[in-house]
Amino acid sequence: MAISYEELTTKHPCFARGDKNGSGRIHLPISPSCNIECKFCERSFNSYEVRPGVSRTVITPHEAIDAIRRALQLCPDIKVAGIAGPGDTLASPFALETFRLIKKEFPELVKCMSTNGLLLAEKAQEVIDVGIDSLTVTVNAVDPLIEAQLNDGIVWHGEHITGIEAAQILIQQQLKGIELVSDAGLTVKVNTVLVPGINDGHIEKIAMTVAEKGASIYNIIPLIPQHKLKECREPDCMELERAILIASKHIDVFRHCQRCRADAVGIPGGEDFGDRVYLDLQRLSKKDTFSHG
Repeated sequence: MAISYEELTTKHPCFARGDKNGSGRIHLPISPSCNIECKFCERSFNSYEVRPGVSRTVITPHEAIDAIRRALQLCPDIKVAGIAGPGDTLASPFALETFRLIKKEFPELVKCMSTNGLLLAEKAQEVIDVGIDSLTVTVNAVDPLIEAQLNDGIVWHGEHITGIEAAQILIQQQLKGIELVSDAGLTVKVNTVLVPGINDGHIEKIAMTVAEKGASIYNIIPLIPQHKLKECREPDCMELERAILIASKHIDVFRHCQRCRADAVGIPGGEDFGDRVYLDLQRLSKKDTFSHG
């Protein structure tokens, strides 16, 4: 059975009450591919950018177990094993396979997964069965007209779908999936990328909707201008604070997101041990791993 929201506040840095709780995490870069086309997402392989969608490499499930062993030697404060990319965790089978291994080898670790939610509803039972404790779903809009401005399209059961139709399917599957896993006792965090001029006036509706579906905590992430939204500006501090205050009327809001890499290792805000954990595994290229589908 998944651990409670209250217990997560003592073990998981994303659920800490106050600035920090001293807990570390290892992000395992397991998932190579994605099935949606966010206009602000630019995945990359490097060791210097600090943002989601970036990793030194992509590893196998069995390599992930070795990575956890090395990470715990370097940082015994690690309490969370998470998978957040660099692609989507449910677009390929590797994340769920890895969590099955973690459940057996490291039952004491909190198991945390992030997804865009397109396949969450149909894979909800698998997510529950592998013992995920906390699930993050990125929901950038609950209005298809707004979502279509942030996402070019999806790959849905082998078909490439674009525009409003793609946005409708994505939102429907996200909300259905959140409801299914939250009803089963998993703690759900929702991330929203705040994009001035597109979804900044929509935050309250997102927060209210996902809370009604069972989400426990909400994280508003300022846009990093890049890819097709590189001409958009990052929201300023006042805009971010206003969005947080509006959302907090409906749901707990996480206020100290570090916008972590997909291979971050250590305590957020402290030393990152990723170079030492993943050094021997830096071998795959973008061409081999980054695809939609």
